[in-house]
Amino acid sequence: MAAAGSAGYLRRMTRMLVEDLEVSDAAEIADEARSQGAQCARECARGDEVRIFGELRSVQTCSKNAKAGVVAEFFDGTDTVKLKWLGRNRIPGIEPGRRLWVTGRIGEQDGVKVIFNPYYDLDGD
Repeated sequence: MAAAGSAGYLRRMTRMLVEDLEVSDAAEIADEARSQGAQCARECARGDEVRIFGELRSVQTCSKNAKAGVVAEFFDGTDTVKLKWLGRNRIPGIEPGRRLWVTGRIGEQDGVKVIFNPYYDLDGD
């Protein structure tokens, strides 16, 4: 019985630590974006022309023959925006963990904010 209680305690502690790291990571990204004068993704709406700063959380590429596109999950600490580059199978520098500036028009696809073929700046300038 004590082992079951210990496992539950460890599970709760692990969940709390992971959640705290995610919250602090989001706050760090949001603070950095705000300090650089970026717009807040949470406040952007469909049709808005935006310039946002954040981090790529995931990147999906297609096979060389398909050329369907590159899709990335972009997070600025306040909201997630899906970035879609059509007709590309790979983009150098577009990789998970990379922080960058993104410029484009916010759209919506399946209830998710999306920017098609965004301009991006890997240098952060």
